[in-house]
Amino acid sequence: MINSKTKRLALALILAFALAGGLLYYINYNLSIIRLDFDNRIKILDEQTNRKVEILQSRIHALGQNISAQIDTVSASLQDFRKQNEKEINTLSSLVDQIEQQSNIQLNELKTELKNIRIKSADFSAVVDDVLKSVVSVSTNLGQGSGVIIDSKGYIVTNVHVISGASKVRIITYSGSTYNINTLVGYDSDADIAVLKVDVSGLDSLPFGDSDNLKVGEKVIAAGNPAGLSFTVTEGIVSAFRTQNGVKYVQTDVPINPGNSGGPLINTKGEIVGINNFKIGGFESLGFAISSNDARKVAHGIIEAYEASQNQ
Repeated sequence: MINSKTKRLALALILAFALAGGLLYYINYNLSIIRLDFDNRIKILDEQTNRKVEILQSRIHALGQNISAQIDTVSASLQDFRKQNEKEINTLSSLVDQIEQQSNIQLNELKTELKNIRIKSADFSAVVDDVLKSVVSVSTNLGQGSGVIIDSKGYIVTNVHVISGASKVRIITYSGSTYNINTLVGYDSDADIAVLKVDVSGLDSLPFGDSDNLKVGEKVIAAGNPAGLSFTVTEGIVSAFRTQNGVKYVQTDVPINPGNSGGPLINTKGEIVGINNFKIGGFESLGFAISSNDARKVAHGIIEAYEASQNQ
């Protein structure tokens, strides 16, 4: 028989277990509520964080686009400025070139006019200074004559009879430089025109003028080396025009003495209007020069044939 004491003990244990179970249930229930609340809070926090991250990303993207647009705008502005600047520089450069060209043209016209004035006033120094730089003395083992540089590449015109039969030919320039002639470019015996070449570039040359524009009574100057007197200039006038064997000659009262042959006859503009050729023996002031138009035609034909043969 279970005594009353034992019953009370059992009852106490049952009550203790019941209380412990109820307490455990209560604790578990509260924990589940707390966990659910925590999960909800975490979820809300995640959602808020995601929204803020999205907003921040959107703002960063918008800021990047704005910066990119500003950079593109600045770059475009710089390109426009550079183009406009280059355009203005090119325009200014072109204007400077035009001013320079116009100044050079006006200066050359002024120089030409000054030469003409000095020539008409019997002062030929302006023309002579330019002419003599292009005149050469042609010396051979048989004699001597004159010539004129017609091209800066070294082409020289003289008379055929000046070099005919010679085994050695050399030229002396106004500056005193001496060059051996190793190239006879060509010649035309009927016109008495020969073309020599010296292998020197940058020589001063004289242009051909139009001999058809010459008038009787017009002043001309013969340059050459008469009687061995180097680089002499003689003034005269055009006396008449003669044609012989298809070649037109300019008759002048300029003495054409030995050594003058092959030198240039020039007008007041400093242009070649003839190549001094001969004078009639026994007569003073009766000289003849091959007209520049004939001399130019023959010389250019000789040079073209030579350069074609040299593949130039």
